[in-house]
Amino acid sequence: MTRRYDDTVQVRRRDEDPAEFLWRGRFYAVREVLAHWVETGAWWKVGQASQASTAGSTGSIGSAEREVWRVEASPGRVAGSGVYDLCFDWAAGGWTLLRTQD
Repeated sequence: MTRRYDDTVQVRRRDEDPAEFLWRGRFYAVREVLAHWVETGAWWKVGQASQASTAGSTGSIGSAEREVWRVEASPGRVAGSGVYDLCFDWAAGGWTLLRTQD
């Protein structure tokens, strides 16, 4: 079952990848990074804004980017694990937990 969240989390990294995170007062150890991707904002709206402005100027979507890591993690010393989507939002400069799968 997948559950969606938008909760702030604290993440510690090791070699750029999340290594552990704190969510709702509970520590989670990352066992494996399953996937990593970058999501951009509404690029089609940036194009429209550029067309409306003077010729030759371009819009920027860099501030709307966020990186997502899908990780397998286990809470504390518990043997079981789940899948979590952790997101670093470049514009906000912080981490959130987007989804969990169990």
